[in-house]
Amino acid sequence: MSPNAPEERIRISKLMSEQGLCSRREADEYIARGWVYVDGERVTELGSRAHPTQKITLTKQAQASQSARVTILLNKPIGYVSGQAEDGHQPAITLIAADSQYHGDTSGQHFGAAQLRGLAPAGRLDIDSTGLLVLTQDGRIAKLLIGESSGIEKEYLVRVEGRLDAKSLALLGHGLELDGQALKPAKVSWQNEDQLRFVLREGKKRQIRRMCEQVGLKVTGLKRIRIGSVKLADLPLGKWRYLRSDERF
Repeated sequence: MSPNAPEERIRISKLMSEQGLCSRREADEYIARGWVYVDGERVTELGSRAHPTQKITLTKQAQASQSARVTILLNKPIGYVSGQAEDGHQPAITLIAADSQYHGDTSGQHFGAAQLRGLAPAGRLDIDSTGLLVLTQDGRIAKLLIGESSGIEKEYLVRVEGRLDAKSLALLGHGLELDGQALKPAKVSWQNEDQLRFVLREGKKRQIRRMCEQVGLKVTGLKRIRIGSVKLADLPLGKWRYLRSDERF
């Protein structure tokens, strides 16, 4: 490695995460296994640092490890929580089993129990909401969807009760605050007389329900139908499929 001023160096694991190579946890694993090179030199010591301009590459073993990691798309039913079990409710991951795989899955992949290890939701979907939930073993995808700089669009169909004038509809699109912070601009439009379409680039807890409350609407149903360019489409409720190789968020 070429010499650089110490203060200019950054932990290699952090650089790998920022460059989208993998998550920081995965980076530490790869470094410990000797699967990381910086400017052609193998790095094996955890906590090693490099300059941001130095070239980081992964060995074929690391690339193979990444390609073996699965990403699963689930149509989550009401009554399941996204993450850890809470208040007696089962986590969505309990729905991932061989007999609940969508028969129309065209990925060519087959379920194995090892795929449950390290499988975690990349984002949340409230217990009383349905629709597209992503679970992944791949830190790159998790960072893309829920990282601090993530701006991936998420689209929802929201059934509501109440009256909404043009001013309030505009407020849903831009101008509301939650928890003392201004919300990012959203796209909000009517789908039919009692259903709105929301497209958000953030995901605060119960955001859509709380937004609707502020303009006098009550949410009676909420379904997420798209994350980035990946759509729920015809995936049945309670079923799951693998993210295909030709799909990108």
